[in-house]
Amino acid sequence: MSDKATIPCRADFPHFSEIQTRWHDNDVYQHVNNVVYYSFFDTAVNQHLINSGALDIANSPAIGLVIETQCRYFSAVSFPDLIVVGIKVEHLGNSSVRYQTAIFRNDEDSASAVGNFAHVYVDRNTNKPVSIPDKVRSVLAALICE
Repeated sequence: MSDKATIPCRADFPHFSEIQTRWHDNDVYQHVNNVVYYSFFDTAVNQHLINSGALDIANSPAIGLVIETQCRYFSAVSFPDLIVVGIKVEHLGNSSVRYQTAIFRNDEDSASAVGNFAHVYVDRNTNKPVSIPDKVRSVLAALICE
C-alpha cells in the first residue's frame, strides 16, 4: 500500500460516477482484483463522456484510445462495496487528455486507489491522431481543477 500523505480525498475531484462491485470482482484474497480497478476507471470516464453527449460509441468519428495507465493502491475494496470514481483532467492537449481518477469505497472520503490514464483521440477509420472534438473538449475542460 502507498504512503498515506498522498491519498486524494473527494474534494479533489469535480465529477463522480457510481459503480456497483460484482461478486466476481473479488479474487481468492477476498478483495477486488487489481485489474478490475482499470475497468472502473475506464467505465467511469466513458460513462461521463456518453452521458454528456460527447461520445457516441457506435458513431463518433473521433475516438479516444487509452495509451497509458497507472494505479496506486491505498486500501482494499470488496464486493458488495459501492465504488464512487472521482474524475478530473490533469492535462488537456490538442489530441490527448490525461485523467486522474480515484476509487472511493462507499461513503469514505479518502481514496482506496488513485489512477492515471491518457486518451489519444484518433480518427475511427484511420487510427490517425486528430484534434479532440469541440464537444468532447468542452466536457473535458469542465473537469480541469486549478
